[in-house]
Amino acid sequence: MKAPLERLGWSNNDAKVYYNPRHQVLRHLQSSRACAKSRTTPARFVDEEEKKRENSLVTHDLFEQVARESKTKATFNKVIEVFIKRDIRRRGHVEFIYAALKKMPEFGVERDLVVYNKLLDVFPKEVFVPRNFIQRMFNHYPRQQECGVQLLEQMENYGIMPNVETKVLLVQIFGEKGHPVRKYQRIMYWFPKFKHINPFPIPQQLPEDPVDLARFSLTRIANDLDAKVTVYQLPYTDMTESGEELTLPHIVGIQSPSQMELLAKHNLNRPVFVEGPFPLWLRKTCVHYYVLRADPKPPEEQVEEPYDPERCFDYPLQLELDFDRDLGDNEDFDVEDLDEGPVYAMCMTSQGDQATLNQWIAGLQQNNPVLGQVPALFRLEPGPRELQGAAESVSGHSSRPHPDSHVENAQSGEDAEVILEEEARRSHGMKQ
Repeated sequence: MKAPLERLGWSNNDAKVYYNPRHQVLRHLQSSRACAKSRTTPARFVDEEEKKRENSLVTHDLFEQVARESKTKATFNKVIEVFIKRDIRRRGHVEFIYAALKKMPEFGVERDLVVYNKLLDVFPKEVFVPRNFIQRMFNHYPRQQECGVQLLEQMENYGIMPNVETKVLLVQIFGEKGHPVRKYQRIMYWFPKFKHINPFPIPQQLPEDPVDLARFSLTRIANDLDAKVTVYQLPYTDMTESGEELTLPHIVGIQSPSQMELLAKHNLNRPVFVEGPFPLWLRKTCVHYYVLRADPKPPEEQVEEPYDPERCFDYPLQLELDFDRDLGDNEDFDVEDLDEGPVYAMCMTSQGDQATLNQWIAGLQQNNPVLGQVPALFRLEPGPRELQGAAESVSGHSSRPHPDSHVENAQSGEDAEVILEEEARRSHGMKQ
C-alpha cells in the first residue's frame, strides 16, 4: 500500500518537517509537478465593442457578401436560409433579426409580408413560452420579446397587416400571453378601422414621369372635379444655331371654371401676382407649385352676391332657421376673418424662373384674355425649384437657388432696404 505522500504525487523530499523550541511542528508543502504544468492565466475583461463585433460579425458578413452581387428579394431570402442552416440552436438570432430589419429598405422588401413571416421563423420554437404566471408576469425572455415587438412595429409603420401565418408563428414562439401576441391583436383591431379612412389616398408607387406626377399633384391640390389640367409644354431638348443643347422644362397648369369667372371680373387697375415655389409632400417625394393670385378687395369694393338656392339641392349653402334663444346664448362671436385673396390658377414646372412662368401666363391668355390687360408681378422666393426626395431635402444643397433663375421682386427698393435692415437687427439681437 502506497504512502499518503505517494498517493498525492509527492516524494518524501517535497515535504520537509521543522521543529521549533516550543516543539510545534511546522510543515512546508511544495506544489506538485502536475499542478505546475496547468498554470492559470490572468482574467481578461472583454470590451463591449468586442462583444458587439462578435455578435454582429455573422450578420454583417452575410449581408455584405450578398450586397456585392445584387440587392433583391431572392438574395435577402438566401441570407435568411444561410443563417438558419448554419446553426441548429440559432445563436445570435436577435442580432440577426435587428440587422435584417435595417437592411430591408435597401433590398426593397420593407413592404413584403412573406419576408416578415420568414424573419419570424428564425426564432426558435417553444423555447420562450412562459410556463407559469410568474414567468408571464416578469416578462419571460425580454430581449426576444422586444425583438418580436420591434418587428411588428416596423410592419405597422409601413402599413402591412399581418395574416394567420404571422399569428401561428407568434403563438409558437412566445405563447398566447406574450407581448408580441398582444401587439398583433392591437394591430388586427385598429388596422381595419383606419385602413380606408383617408378620403384622398396616395398610391404606394408614384408616377415616374414628371408630367404625370404634376398632373396628379395639381388635381390633388385643386380638389375640384370641374378643374381642367392643361399641359402647356412638354420637356424636350433642342439644338441652337451654335450647336448647343437647350433643355426646356415641362409646364403643367390647372384652372377651374369658377376661377376663370373670378379672373374675368378682376379690376384692370390692380395687378396679379405669380408666387412660389410652395412645397407639396407626396410620401417621400417633394414637388413645388406656383400660384396666380390677387390681393383681397378693399371693403368698399366688396359686394355680396345674392344667394342662388338652385345651386345645390342636397347641401344648401344657406339655412334660414329661427330657433328660440336662451339667456345663456351669446349672439356675439369673435371670429377673425382673414381674406388672402382669390387664387386664379396653379402650375408646376421643373424650372421656376421668370422666363418659364411667362410662358405659363401666355398660355393662360388664350382662355383668359384679361391677363393681356392686367400687369403681372412676380414674387419668387429663392429655394428649390425642381423635384426632390426626402434625402435631398434634409441636406443643405437643395436649398440653393437655380443659377439660371431670375427673380423680379414686386417691392420697391426702399421697402427692400427696410426689410434688410430689420433682418440685420434681428440677427444682431440673436447673436447678443
